[in-house]
Amino acid sequence: MANSGAFHRSATLQALLVFISVIAEAADAGGRYYCPSFSCGVLHNVSYPFRRPRDPPECGVPAYELVCSSSEAIIHMNTGTYFVTNINYTDQSFWVVDANLDMHSSCPLPRRDQLPYSYEGVLRRGSYSIFDLATEAYSWACFLNCSQAIEDMVLMSWYKPVPCLTVNTSFVYLSIWACDVQSLISLDPSCGYLAMVPFGSISGGPHLGFENYNYTDIFKLVKKGFSVRFPWDYNDQHNASWVFKTCLDESTIYFLEHLYGTSILNWTRAFFWSEVTFAECVVNYYPKPMYQRVVIAIVSAISMTKLHFVLCRLILPALAVFTFLAHKYWKTRITIDAVEKFLQMQQMLGPIRFAYTDITAITSHFRDKLGQGGYGTVYKAVLLPGNVQLAVKMMGNSNCNGDEFISEVSTIGRIHHINVVRLVGFCAEEMRRALVYEYMPHGSLDKYIFSSERSFSWDKLNDIALGIARGINYLHQGCDMQILHFDIKPHNILLDINFVPKVADFGLAKLYPRDKSFVPASALRGTIGYIAPEMVSRSFGVISSKSDVYSFGMLLLEMAGGRRNADQDAASTSQAYYPSWVYDRLAKQEIGDISAVADMHQLERKLCIVGLRCIQMKPQDRPTMSEVIEMLEDGTDGLQIPSRPFFCDDGHMPDADSYPFSSELTAISEEDE
Repeated sequence: MANSGAFHRSATLQALLVFISVIAEAADAGGRYYCPSFSCGVLHNVSYPFRRPRDPPECGVPAYELVCSSSEAIIHMNTGTYFVTNINYTDQSFWVVDANLDMHSSCPLPRRDQLPYSYEGVLRRGSYSIFDLATEAYSWACFLNCSQAIEDMVLMSWYKPVPCLTVNTSFVYLSIWACDVQSLISLDPSCGYLAMVPFGSISGGPHLGFENYNYTDIFKLVKKGFSVRFPWDYNDQHNASWVFKTCLDESTIYFLEHLYGTSILNWTRAFFWSEVTFAECVVNYYPKPMYQRVVIAIVSAISMTKLHFVLCRLILPALAVFTFLAHKYWKTRITIDAVEKFLQMQQMLGPIRFAYTDITAITSHFRDKLGQGGYGTVYKAVLLPGNVQLAVKMMGNSNCNGDEFISEVSTIGRIHHINVVRLVGFCAEEMRRALVYEYMPHGSLDKYIFSSERSFSWDKLNDIALGIARGINYLHQGCDMQILHFDIKPHNILLDINFVPKVADFGLAKLYPRDKSFVPASALRGTIGYIAPEMVSRSFGVISSKSDVYSFGMLLLEMAGGRRNADQDAASTSQAYYPSWVYDRLAKQEIGDISAVADMHQLERKLCIVGLRCIQMKPQDRPTMSEVIEMLEDGTDGLQIPSRPFFCDDGHMPDADSYPFSSELTAISEEDE
């Protein structure tokens, strides 16, 4: 309510009203004859709109003619006679007391035909105007006569008995709550209207505290009289400040009475009709067309000003929130639509599309968790009939925007190779996405090669390395488009029930034409320790399939040595950078910690040499995966130790902190993947 009060009494509105008042008052002064003020009874300096019976016709308004005596100023309104006790030109009102009321009686009954709500004369354009004599009193005393006493508890709270007016079977009651037409209609059948009179407001507002007043208190207030507001005056010469104040109050009351809620629609409707009420009120006071045009123009300007306020205060914040939510929804829909469009193209390529309810069912509500990765969580699943075991990866990273999901389905979905994990199906419902793979009971390779106990013989390790190489070579050469994995590491090599290796996790994989010699740098990510130098800086060369060769070389060295390429627990700084340490041991034919046997096994030596050839700094110095397969299939004869592939001299080996690309990619780690 405070906001609405400030809303209707803005500085702009007040300034415009003052401007109109000055113009209208100037018109009044220019068209009115000189009429001196006068005294009347106890009143002094009485002026327009009041007049005396013998004043010239142009002075005052006939409805406000005063009959003066030595002690009283009397005015006749309709059929009533009243004493005027005070005139307030500032508030545009005057105070009257009923002349027929017995002031000496402690229990006076007002006249039945007391002051009506208003008195209206005949309206003629330019000659005789409407005279509104409506009271400003907040409260009305309503007297009722009943043939029997009121016993209803609800009615008793509304009506006060008046014992001094009650005789025999005539019970008189007084009310200031139930004087409106609706209340009079719903009276007790035994009651009838007796009289009604306005009086000055009870302290605190209309009707406030009535339950604490008795009939004698009300009679005292009735004897004091009530206030009557000034009307507009004769021949369309109006008291402009009063007109605008009255119309503004009427508009404000209308706005507050019709403001049923806080919705924008309700505020807008109440605002619009309050402005219409204000305009109609002012136009009624100014019937001349010239005045009406000015009033309509100014009211329109005020309405536009307040409309802008409403827009800024109510509509614009809601519009901003709606725009933000719509933009967010639009971005989400773009991602979802891109995935859906891609999946429609993939429908004929083999993988089954599961519903999310199917995913929930085959995973038994995600009961058996197999592992956690950077792009989601893997759960064990069983597909009926046949009890086919599967692995379900729920894509849980909201920052991926569907890229990893599309990457995996687009690459692995079209691959059928014994050394590449098979994609059985997928799920895509809004932002819930899942990939369904064949189940690998022995898990990932890192559990075995980094174990304190050697799990595989050298022959088995060589077979596993050869299987991985064949899988990667198939990605590079066996498909219509070459597939670059970009994340070859032990964690992404899975082992089936017969320990056959399968390349998995194609979240970073990209499809490129086989004749394309390099890859845009914007597509690059990976895991520290397995990233090729050219992935960090183009000064080493272009990114190509040789980048996967580098990662495979690091994998071979770890398979041979059973330790990670940057072991922080190494016994000395010279052993911290593991590939460098391997190179020195091969060069000196020393065994060290690489093997528990006295001599280096031939297959161990082969894995180390092939691994070192794969991790040469320059991509052109590395073999292709086809050449790697040939070296792994052949014996150790003819395999020569390659040149040192590191930024160091023979006398100093870099420690783990000086590894040339680990410091530049600290934001990417194996745990993040």
